[in-house]
Amino acid sequence: MSLFNRFYQQIAGNRLSHWLTSLPQQLANWQKHELHGEFSKWQKTIDALPNTSPSMINITDTVQVGQGDDITSGEQQRISNLLKNLKPWRKGPYHIHGVHIDTEWRSDFKWDRLKSHISNLENRYVLDIGCGSGYHLWRMRGEGAKFVVGIDPTQLFMMQFNAVQHFIKDDNVNLLPLGVEHLPELKAFDTVFAMGVLYHRKSPIDFLQQLKAQLAPGGELVLETLVIEGDKHTVLVPGDRYAKMRNVWFLPSCEALVFWMERLGFKNVRVVNTDQTAFEEQRQTEWMDTESLQDFLDPNDPNKTIEGYPAPLRAIIVANV
Repeated sequence: MSLFNRFYQQIAGNRLSHWLTSLPQQLANWQKHELHGEFSKWQKTIDALPNTSPSMINITDTVQVGQGDDITSGEQQRISNLLKNLKPWRKGPYHIHGVHIDTEWRSDFKWDRLKSHISNLENRYVLDIGCGSGYHLWRMRGEGAKFVVGIDPTQLFMMQFNAVQHFIKDDNVNLLPLGVEHLPELKAFDTVFAMGVLYHRKSPIDFLQQLKAQLAPGGELVLETLVIEGDKHTVLVPGDRYAKMRNVWFLPSCEALVFWMERLGFKNVRVVNTDQTAFEEQRQTEWMDTESLQDFLDPNDPNKTIEGYPAPLRAIIVANV
């Protein structure tokens, strides 16, 4: 039985129905050949989560399911222990029946920076590329999005999403274990988000073209990425690592990125925010207890990475097709 039958049933009746010509076979191959060695263990963790009746669900101001007194203290401890089996939790935070999943990233900070600069999501079809555990999927749905799809090839992130979905149970929010390179030209989404992905791609121009191919006419792209200071010709190509990350390829200036996007045919391209990542936003917690931002920067100069590059500066660019 496919893990994704519910999703297929959902899109059969909406504007994504043309995706059914390729997606089921693609995911069947994934399920047959690409499951992570820990997948069955993660699935058992999710299956062991108790079924609850939350007194409230808030995905407008945060991602909160129920309250602590909805369940017994034993059930609360059981939820906490099971969810810790899915560590590390990187994007969040989540509040599940009084269990605070204090993730490495305060992803709500990013959401607060961008939400006033984007189009109203009410009744929109939304795609989030590189969505991690799906924190922003819930916030998008909380802003009124009609149908939300996240893609991320990291299987642990999908299982973390499934754990939260176990409690929220919203068929209009979905996560698929795919990368952007696996998507056909859907041209179906009103808004496409790509946050924290571009600098991991070996070919940023191709990546931007892939994003454009997912948007319906008049749609909006919300791009968030690492940048550096400079003019439209400035691009940093780091050596072996940037902030201890091996898979960082291109860090353009804002002007260069706008120039690239305009050359690809994006319209109304504008930089709406730049922000240097702070220790309050990315840090170690009991839910992600390996190295984090503080370990990635020069201990004598937080404006530089440990390798001597400019410290992480993030920009949000919004554009239309």
